[in-house]
Amino acid sequence: MQLLQKLFRKAKKLNARIGVFGEVGAGKTTLVNFITRNNLGIEVGEVTGIPHETRKIREVENINLKVDGVELNISIVDTPGIATYIDYREFMKHGLSEDEAIKRAKEATRGVIEALKEFENVDIAIIVVDSTKMPFNQVNAMLIGNLEMRKIPFVIAANKIDREDAKPEMIKEIFPNKPVVPISALTGENIDKLIEEIAKKMG
Repeated sequence: MQLLQKLFRKAKKLNARIGVFGEVGAGKTTLVNFITRNNLGIEVGEVTGIPHETRKIREVENINLKVDGVELNISIVDTPGIATYIDYREFMKHGLSEDEAIKRAKEATRGVIEALKEFENVDIAIIVVDSTKMPFNQVNAMLIGNLEMRKIPFVIAANKIDREDAKPEMIKEIFPNKPVVPISALTGENIDKLIEEIAKKMG
């Protein structure tokens, strides 16, 4: 019986729509780009260093992965960065004109609303957290609270561990009862472990 159960688990195929959420600059698009580039040879968006570069929902479907013999078919959704306040003058610091900055601020505000609405459409969430910054802030607390309220499984990706000032252990300490996987979306370090954690949520 145990052998049959093991064979059944190995043979099953799991499907899920995975939303990638987080505050501005946490590395969401970099993470999604790494996954889609390595599996489909495409990238979902450009990473420029300008805040709110992603201002619309972007989805890539039919990403096929295999974890411990189990086939995963996922759609991954890159959402705009979430912020509690958007100041158009921040964009002007990156060389945008005042008109361009105001336009981008309006688009970014709409993007935040779109990102929050996406909670209704995902099976599993990845919360990308910048491990070089204090993780306990209004955005991360709101994300975790909303996902828990909706009973949506999630994994916290403690990103940017390739940097010397990264402190992923602090994220684990602040969120001790939550699944936290230290990663580098830039180099790909531990992204396989992140996928394994997602597979557990899918199973």
